[in-house]
Amino acid sequence: MEQSLKHIAIIMDGNGRWAQRQGKDRSFGHKQGIESVRNVVEGASQKQIPFLTLYAFSTENWNRPEEEIDLLMQLLASAIVNEVPTLMKNNVRLKTSGRIDTLPVDCQNSLQKAVVQTSTNTGLTLVLALSYSGRSELVDAAKKISEKVKFGTLNPDDISEETFSQNLYNPDVPDVDLMIRTGGDTRISNFLLWQIAYSELFFTPIMWPDFKKENLFDIIELFYTRERRFGKTGEQVQTQ
Repeated sequence: MEQSLKHIAIIMDGNGRWAQRQGKDRSFGHKQGIESVRNVVEGASQKQIPFLTLYAFSTENWNRPEEEIDLLMQLLASAIVNEVPTLMKNNVRLKTSGRIDTLPVDCQNSLQKAVVQTSTNTGLTLVLALSYSGRSELVDAAKKISEKVKFGTLNPDDISEETFSQNLYNPDVPDVDLMIRTGGDTRISNFLLWQIAYSELFFTPIMWPDFKKENLFDIIELFYTRERRFGKTGEQVQTQ
């Protein structure tokens, strides 16, 4: 049975270490990482992948040195503004995921403007996970559901997996089929905990600044060699 690949999620790890190994400041790695984002988004579009989610900034990243956070926020705001023409040219729709209201106001404004400008595009949907935490998303979903129960619009007996999915940050984005982490670590790091329940996981030692669309294409090829059974036997899958 042919594998379905609708949604790729990437933990973009290794910017700082990549720069340090070259004897440069971590900020240099973050700047180079933006080039990889542009290249990989282009590659996903070429492969006609419907959804791509990039883990750009986690809630835990707020614990980094203030100087590095300030730089990241500045890079984020400027990159969004600079990339909108390219997103429009490539028919890419931008969405966000996370507690966006915790970002600096200029970043929020840039994001919101870009989301509106690209909202009618019909190609790849690019989701930027910013100030994002998988656990926080589940907590926020539980709060939404409890509010509906409180006000009588939802019966507790009717709460299901579908109910939870519909109360996540982006209920219109399908579950992840393929999750990639660059940089050599083999952790999930609180990323899309609900959505990756049945995703195929790929970990690569390639640092994010060195990760290009050709690397993405290689992993996509490997993805198609895997048998996704979703609890069934291999024989059942083969006969479908």
